[in-house]
Amino acid sequence: SDAMFCEEDPAGELSSYASEEMHYNFSDKKKFITWRKLWIFLAKAEKALGLPITDAQIAEMESHAEDIDFAMAAEEERKLRHDVMAHVHTFAHCCPTAAPIIHLGATSCYVGDNTDLIALRDGFNILLPKLARVIDRLANFAEEYADLPTLGFTHFQPAQLTTVGKRACLWLQDLVMDVRNLERARDDLRFRGVKGTTGTQASFLQLFQGDHDKVEELDKMVTEMAGFKKAYLVTGQTYSRKVDVDCLATLTRLGASVHKICTDICLLANLKEIEEPFEKEQIGSSAMPYKMHAERSCSLARHLIALMADPLQTASGQWLERTLDDSANRRISLPESFLTADIILSTLQNITEGLVVYPKVIERHIHHELPFMATENNIMAIVKAGGNRQECHEKIRVLSQEAAAVVKQEGGDNDLLVRIQRDPYFAPILGQLDALLDPKTFIGRAPQQVKTFLAEEVRPLLEPYKANMDVKVELVL
Repeated sequence: SDAMFCEEDPAGELSSYASEEMHYNFSDKKKFITWRKLWIFLAKAEKALGLPITDAQIAEMESHAEDIDFAMAAEEERKLRHDVMAHVHTFAHCCPTAAPIIHLGATSCYVGDNTDLIALRDGFNILLPKLARVIDRLANFAEEYADLPTLGFTHFQPAQLTTVGKRACLWLQDLVMDVRNLERARDDLRFRGVKGTTGTQASFLQLFQGDHDKVEELDKMVTEMAGFKKAYLVTGQTYSRKVDVDCLATLTRLGASVHKICTDICLLANLKEIEEPFEKEQIGSSAMPYKMHAERSCSLARHLIALMADPLQTASGQWLERTLDDSANRRISLPESFLTADIILSTLQNITEGLVVYPKVIERHIHHELPFMATENNIMAIVKAGGNRQECHEKIRVLSQEAAAVVKQEGGDNDLLVRIQRDPYFAPILGQLDALLDPKTFIGRAPQQVKTFLAEEVRPLLEPYKANMDVKVELVL
């Protein structure tokens, strides 16, 4: 079969974690119902354009669109070794009047590829509100902690201060890009439509006795019935597998964003500055009681990123109008990509709804490092009090090295501030030291950046998804 759905479970254990709606999106039930709807669309359009199809035949098909005899279909497929023809026969069995016109003029890819495109579109529509909710929760978090100073890190070494909210905005910016990418990928999708065996529409041109206008209108009508604005103007037997590349690329980029965010959360949890919510009855392990959802997200995000190789290999390996070696691969890689993204977003929503911040720990870390960072401020204050910059620089250099030795060699606290207070050289600025070491004077425009970013970039992006903001998630642990 050309369809990308697995016959039993589209992604093994992934489906036990994924949402019901995403699982259904790639289920056999939805696939085969969609096939029947596509046959109905085709019959309606062919009738409207003059083929001898009756209202009774269409009504019969519509009345049996969802009552699929899966046992009969399986038996037919066992005999015919062809799943599309098996379902044509199964549909025809319950629609004897319509049997002669089911699948009229079409090939397997009419139902296979068009169903895949519907599933991709619907998959994006399932993911986007979930991603919007994650962004909403993180935006609220960023707003709440917009002006809480925290150590910034470069190379995971303490650097100039930032704020907890500003750091969350770095995560948000990546996710905002992902929303735009997912929306674009969804909106770029077109329908394969009615194209025939090698994409030339020859069978339909024969049906309509050489009337090109009717063939074009048939393609347009079926496309609109399926909810698409446009169809691909040219295809081989299948739509270009570069479409799958484009869709999975957006999902793998989302995976990269989530992996970075959740890695940061793990690092901050190690510092005991921020933790993800820990359920009351959640059990970790004896060696590490805090097994984290963030780590699950990182694990799944790596899997999602790795899946990108599949559609690239498939697209590059298609010969001429089509080879069938795409089918088995797509049955796995496309559903798994959407199911994995679905799980990741549900998990990340759970995390971002309950992030715990420990301001006192953050403050202690700041006070541990800030004296080293404030040396330039101290030098400038001495110069303003009449001192010599070079002389002051040397004094602070010596005291800083002494304090660093206490920290690194003795395991003690950073006592640079105490050393400065004891040194008579710094007597002219003793009264200014508290102000010079106020963390809020080291965060630059971080709070203002948070406010502007949320107002101009984030909140407007969420407007189309406001109706879905209150949905809660329950994770399978």
